[in-house]
Amino acid sequence: MTKKSPATKNTEATARDARQAPINAKLGADEKIQFYRDMVRIRRFEERCLRSYQQGKIGGFLHLYIGQESVAVGCCSVMGDNDHLITAYRDHGHALGVGMGMNELMAENFGKYTGCSKGKGGSMHYFDPSRHYWGGHGIVGGQVPLGVGLAYGLKYKGIKGACLTFMGDGAVNQGAVHESYNLAALMDLPVVFIIENNGYSMGTSQELSSAGASLAGRAEGYGMNWAIVENGYDVYAVRDQVSAALKLAHDQSKPSVLEIRTYRYRGHSVADPDSTYRDKTEIEEYKRTKDPIIYYQTALLAEGVLTEDIIKKIDESARAEVETSAQFAEHSPYPTMEDVKKDVYWEVDNPQDKKSTGCLFFD
Repeated sequence: MTKKSPATKNTEATARDARQAPINAKLGADEKIQFYRDMVRIRRFEERCLRSYQQGKIGGFLHLYIGQESVAVGCCSVMGDNDHLITAYRDHGHALGVGMGMNELMAENFGKYTGCSKGKGGSMHYFDPSRHYWGGHGIVGGQVPLGVGLAYGLKYKGIKGACLTFMGDGAVNQGAVHESYNLAALMDLPVVFIIENNGYSMGTSQELSSAGASLAGRAEGYGMNWAIVENGYDVYAVRDQVSAALKLAHDQSKPSVLEIRTYRYRGHSVADPDSTYRDKTEIEEYKRTKDPIIYYQTALLAEGVLTEDIIKKIDESARAEVETSAQFAEHSPYPTMEDVKKDVYWEVDNPQDKKSTGCLFFD
């Protein structure tokens, strides 16, 4: 039986419920402030990335996470020690959410050797296996089968964990996604498919790109648990629903599909215009009423958890941290020509264990 979540109730009622949900009711003031700090750090990092791109310091594509901070922070905050995360190319927020440092991320954007992927991945390809963070993938939907593979590995090894597998609303129409749904449902794999639905597949609205009333509802065809988090700007609501899906994965090894409705303020990438396919008033209205940082800030002020002084200090600290990261990236070295062949084939990096005899590189 497919379980349809209460998250499909009206947004205001769900927000009230989420604050009192067990996963949130037990939070202390320090934890709540940390979530706020994490969201501010993501916002300031992305703003600095944009400036660096405009200065010509960052090449290639740059997909900013501004407006979606509550999703990454809410999801990462409920992950356990044996949970893993894999995502698409809009990966900065998730990387910071799992605890990666700004220096290694900004350096990666700059293509520097001190970056998390040694300057060879760039903005779309952040990785940190030590934190169970598996990217950062540039192919639309390409990470979804890999997320299923990570979940399979956990189940095969008898580890009580799950894989949070993120995708955008445009990726849901990819064939590989449906193959992944089918396999996860058939094999009862502990995977949580998270659709970050920001309303636009590049520059095409969901109404013009995806048939059906909801993207998460497609899980019905695979007999999977599914839910819609209407108010993805509310970190409490995100935590509530994701923790429930993780519990199902941990306790019963059952997959779920969560559609978290959110919004991005900038274009698909910063090379794309922000508002040729949507009205500027739409963007401004969302910022005014549903900006995730302002929304959470207002809630914490009302709870007596935040003060104006704390807000100011958090913002100043985040701005200073991101400026330091930009300077670190600026002064870091580029990879050398010899680095081109490293981190490609395991046998090349471990020649003492090489067993193949063929040619791996053609100079």
